[in-house]
Amino acid sequence: MSEFPGWHGTTIIGVRKGGKVVVAGDGQVSVGQTVMKGTARKVRRLNPGGHEVVCGFAGSTADAFTLLERLETKLEAAPGQLQRACVELAKDWRTDKYLQKLEAMLIVTDGKDLLVVTGAGDVLEPEHDVTAIGSGGNYALAAGRALMDGALSAEEVARRAMAIAADICVYTNGNITVETIG
Repeated sequence: MSEFPGWHGTTIIGVRKGGKVVVAGDGQVSVGQTVMKGTARKVRRLNPGGHEVVCGFAGSTADAFTLLERLETKLEAAPGQLQRACVELAKDWRTDKYLQKLEAMLIVTDGKDLLVVTGAGDVLEPEHDVTAIGSGGNYALAAGRALMDGALSAEEVARRAMAIAADICVYTNGNITVETIG
C-alpha cells in the first residue's frame, strides 16, 4: 500500500525594524516532489474588532485556516490584546483533542508584538526582532538576522531573506507576499 506523499513547504518570516513589522511568505505548495501551486497566499490581514493583525502560516493550509479563524475569535474576545489572544489560542490548541491534530505554525503581529504560535502550546517572541517558520525558516532566519545590522528597512530585510531561503530550500519559491503593519 502506497502512502500519500507529505505536503511540504513554505517559508514565512517576520521582521520588526524602524517602527514597522513585516510578515512575508512564499507561494509554493508542494506534494511530495511535485510543485502543486506556486502562487498560494500564506500571509493574511485580519481585522477583528477593528484591530488590524497580520498573520503568516506554515503547514497544512486547512489547519492554518482553522487556526486563523480561532485566532480571530480570540481577538474579538480580547480586542487589542494580541498576546493574550495568542496565549488563549495556544492553550486551546494544546488541550483540545481536535485542535491537537492540526499541523501548522503561525507568525502573528499587530505592529507592536511579533509572535510565533505553535501547536506545542508555545507563544514565542523573537529575541532579535526576526523570526521565521516553515521548511525554509532556518535559512530565512539566518539571512534576516545577518541583514538586520545594515541600513535596510524591515521590508528589504524580509524580501532579501526570503530570496536567500528560496535559493536554498526546494520547498520555497520566489513568489513573495509581503504585508507591513506599524
